[in-house]
Amino acid sequence: MSTTTDDDVQLWYHTLDLPGRPPTNGWFDLRGIAAALPWPEVKGLRCLDIATYDGFYAFELEHRGAASVVATDISDHNEWDWPIGMRQLGGEELGRMVGEKGAGFEHAHSILGSAVEKIECNVYDLTPERVGTFDVVICGSLFVHLRDPVRAIEAIRSVCGGTFMSVESVSLRLSKLFPRRPMAELGDRDEICQWWSANAAGHRRMLEAGGFEVLSASGLFAVPFGPAHPFHSTKPQSPRARGAEIFRRASMRGQDGVPHHAVLAKPR
Repeated sequence: MSTTTDDDVQLWYHTLDLPGRPPTNGWFDLRGIAAALPWPEVKGLRCLDIATYDGFYAFELEHRGAASVVATDISDHNEWDWPIGMRQLGGEELGRMVGEKGAGFEHAHSILGSAVEKIECNVYDLTPERVGTFDVVICGSLFVHLRDPVRAIEAIRSVCGGTFMSVESVSLRLSKLFPRRPMAELGDRDEICQWWSANAAGHRRMLEAGGFEVLSASGLFAVPFGPAHPFHSTKPQSPRARGAEIFRRASMRGQDGVPHHAVLAKPR
């Protein structure tokens, strides 16, 4: 049984509903958008949540009746796919800001009495020999943080025996300018470890290039900022940032948060 306490969780990434207490003070709040995602049937099936962080999708799979759920994530902040200029200090600086990797998952797991099995494994290292194969695989908001997202998708395909739901951060600007042409741009802020930001068409194309057939896809939607996120209560100050916020709100029908796109796919 986990020995983590509230004091051990320096920062929650996910807003979670835990029994007997207020929702966790997360950076992002997925609760309102979960029902609108293109979920496959999970009841009675073996399921995998990749890059689980605090475990929102893993616990949701369990809640939806999965027979078993495995959650994977890296074991340490140094294992993020840091650009070369941040590899010496990135993990240490992130650790000071958010605390120990996995503390939120362990604490929530204990409070929920969850049966989710957690395996420390980088997405690039997923293989049937290491983690097995799964009827349903979920991955949320990961590819933007990877230097080689298609390589990661190929690894995901190797352990997916049924359906894969990818819920990914996308570029709103590129999605609006190029609704049908796959596009991506390379980020310029190494300190937040964001590499390729694709448009919605690019998200689909990455999955196809990694060996999946797209079954269905959502429209654009916003993953709301949670109460701990700086943007939840503080508005951007620079003219460029304010302009980006106005564009985002206008394009997302007033929704506030990070633009995302969801795809349901199966291995080819």
